[in-house]
Amino acid sequence: MFTHLKNIDTAFKHIRQFSFFLILGNVVTMCFCIYKSSQLIHQAESRVHILYNGKVLEAIATDRKNNLPVELRDHIKTFHQYFFDLSPDDKAIQANVSKALYLADESAKRQYDNLQESGYYNNLISANISQDINIDSTELRGKQFPYTFICYATEKLVRSSGTVYRKLVTQGEVRDLQNQTDNNPHGFLIQRWQILANRDTTIQNQ
Repeated sequence: MFTHLKNIDTAFKHIRQFSFFLILGNVVTMCFCIYKSSQLIHQAESRVHILYNGKVLEAIATDRKNNLPVELRDHIKTFHQYFFDLSPDDKAIQANVSKALYLADESAKRQYDNLQESGYYNNLISANISQDINIDSTELRGKQFPYTFICYATEKLVRSSGTVYRKLVTQGEVRDLQNQTDNNPHGFLIQRWQILANRDTTIQNQ
């Protein structure tokens, strides 16, 4: 009789262990299924369908953090192009600089006022000088906002007597405004901006 009871007790322990591992296995399987389902839902939500010329195209939406360096560089590049791409026309200069000032704080306005007071823009207009800028490189520093940057660029000033190339170096910080507008599509703002160097490097006479 004792042997029979012992066998029943052993069988009950085996059943209990089997039940425990079965429940554990079910829990693990359910957690894995929930994880995979969430992953598939996230991937499905990241797919965007665009209608272009009557055709449905599929695009993938990505996290902004993945494109943050690209967006920061483009914001910095756009600001410098608006600020330094100038034609010998007062209204055109004001229009371009106004666009640039949407992308930066009062530090850019101070630089504009200084150039205006020194007669820089009047010289461009009176001498019929057009000025273009090419961004050579933009160095980003930091791991969080506000990001600091140093921008290296080349200015090309074209006049009737020849062409002048200048080396331009600026620095500043970029902070996140948390909202985007038509005038500021990236939603960033350049602050503490200053011109470190703006000197002639090459002069080509006609």
